Amino acid sequence: MSAVTFARRRVVRVASIFPRALSARSSSQRAAFHASRPVLVNVGDRIPDLDVLTEGSPGNKINLAKELTGKGLIIGVPAAFSPSCSQSHIPGYINSDLLKDAGKVFVISVNDSFVMKAWGATLDPSSKSKIRFLADPTAQFTTALDLAFDASAIFGGPRSKRYALAIDGGKVTEVHVEPDNTGVEGWSFNIFWFLFLAFMRFMVLLKGEC
Repeated sequence: MSAVTFARRRVVRVASIFPRALSARSSSQRAAFHASRPVLVNVGDRIPDLDVLTEGSPGNKINLAKELTGKGLIIGVPAAFSPSCSQSHIPGYINSDLLKDAGKVFVISVNDSFVMKAWGATLDPSSKSKIRFLADPTAQFTTALDLAFDASAIFGGPRSKRYALAIDGGKVTEVHVEPDNTGVEGWSFNIFWFLFLAFMRFMVLLKGEC
């Protein structure tokens, strides 16, 4: 068995057992992580048809319902330049060998377009990953997915939960959302690894090798 095949099988196994590991937590732990209202974005939902996202400058509007007509991935983060997203979360996608088979990949945050452009240039100066960094300045896209949370105490307004949505043909095929905005260091099982393993599992399924 090749090292690549072994790694892929391990990714699928870890991703599949993770929900069972979560179910084994105590009831008090579960209550702490599920105090917020449930997320409404579901498998089968269409991408919101909105001209509110921007790329590079405020005038360059991007409509993901029109951009993502094939396979793709939407990655949501609470803030550009935050330590966890800059050091581990987004670099995990940028450096993945499987990214080339993911289709169009977008990172979205409730920030302005200039901040997102600068963040993308910092993380991927040569744009080798082809990941596009979009701003959701008014949080309308994030709110339409029901993935916004009140971050007034920290950021002065609404922000996005940390999430990953697999897309095919304009519809959501997989949903992975960090519960209750605890941050990548908030779980004993790092949320970055949860989302990254989910992405890896999605790629293995996409290639039909599981």
